[in-house]
Amino acid sequence: MAHWGIVGGGLLGMTLAHRLRQRGERVTLFEAGAGLGGLASAWSIGGAVWDRHYHVILLSDSHLRALLAEIGLAHETRWSSAKSGFYVGGELHSMSNVLEFLRFPPLNLLEKLRLAATILYASRIRDWRPLERVLVADWLRRWSGAGTCEKIWLPLLRAKLGDCYRRTSAAFIWATIARMYAARRSGAKQEVFGHVAGGYARILERFTEVLRGAGVEIVLETQVDAVRSGGSGRLGVALAAGGVREFDRVVLTVPAPLVPRLVPDLTREEAAALDRIEYVGIVCASLLLRRSLSDYYITSITESWVPFTAVIEMSALVGREPFGGNSLIYLPRYASPQDAVFERRDDELERTFVDALRRMHPGLGADDVVAFRVSRARHVFALPTLGYSAALPPTTTSVPGLHVVNSAHIVNGTLNVNETVQLAERMLPALLAEAGAGGPIPAAGVRP
Repeated sequence: MAHWGIVGGGLLGMTLAHRLRQRGERVTLFEAGAGLGGLASAWSIGGAVWDRHYHVILLSDSHLRALLAEIGLAHETRWSSAKSGFYVGGELHSMSNVLEFLRFPPLNLLEKLRLAATILYASRIRDWRPLERVLVADWLRRWSGAGTCEKIWLPLLRAKLGDCYRRTSAAFIWATIARMYAARRSGAKQEVFGHVAGGYARILERFTEVLRGAGVEIVLETQVDAVRSGGSGRLGVALAAGGVREFDRVVLTVPAPLVPRLVPDLTREEAAALDRIEYVGIVCASLLLRRSLSDYYITSITESWVPFTAVIEMSALVGREPFGGNSLIYLPRYASPQDAVFERRDDELERTFVDALRRMHPGLGADDVVAFRVSRARHVFALPTLGYSAALPPTTTSVPGLHVVNSAHIVNGTLNVNETVQLAERMLPALLAEAGAGGPIPAAGVRP
């Protein structure tokens, strides 16, 4: 039995630990935070406990749904339909069905037809590799026209990528549309979203119980300083608090640019390849309001003066009961890790964000804000730049026994939890083969 050390206790590290333990491997999971979950972790705002960032489950999220069933949470999943809106020209417009799309004021009939044709065409593309050679804005202008691109596509790209969309390949929009169509092919007549009662706090609580029950050693609030080859042929994991733990195999699930700092023994070429991967970060404000803003789960924003890129009203999806009768709102701002927005104080962001929200919703009063918190994450997902898949570093390094598996290995994804779980399960056979662990991988839910 090999002893595996996994650095990073997000859902990727948790799923890898779970699957390795099912194979009979010994596993230790290190997490710098006070609890597991990473970007999917929960926190408290105004006395309510919910996700630090916004998450939903789609009917097509087969890997995540299978994992939830495996850990006993399928019966706690709730499904509901949701509406979508656009904020254009100082007004809110619903965009939740075909009829509303046909009535959508910002686009003329030709622009609507070209938008629909672009989405249909992208949904039928099977070979995405040629799209990696074209910038997404150029591709969308070609197929949808300049007007539709400026009014619809560019605001949506900024909402997810910030200004980083300028360096993003067209494979990104293909992956986004493919996920949307997969959800609609799953049998629902309208778009529905799911959540587990209690949010990701409940999911992570239960998953942690399963890991501990299976014998996974979980080491929290422990920063890893370095990973080095040991004289015994094993790998030494040096801890910031002092001491070194030795392992037969180590998997780093941290963002790619952080890996060279942890592993000084990497070759110069390996370190450079990891450093070249660009990331998009997020500054995400959570607000508890005494009143609802609208009946839209997500409002996309086309106005450049708004300092955030969308309004996510989670309570429109899950109700107000989990939040003490209040409404939970997310105001995300995606940006490069070097953007000055990451340095702004919470009180500055609160003033700027709330003022803009009140301008969008004039009926919102200053006393309607019950609580405000800000989450900052500089490395959320890797930017799918031109030729991204060809330049992706391998997961096996030149350091014997050391592997790197992180969100950068989700090629042409949209970085959702389903893709994270899928990545762990896709990489498991290669990790075991490299380690020389033979035999079939047990089905989900089966322990050795």
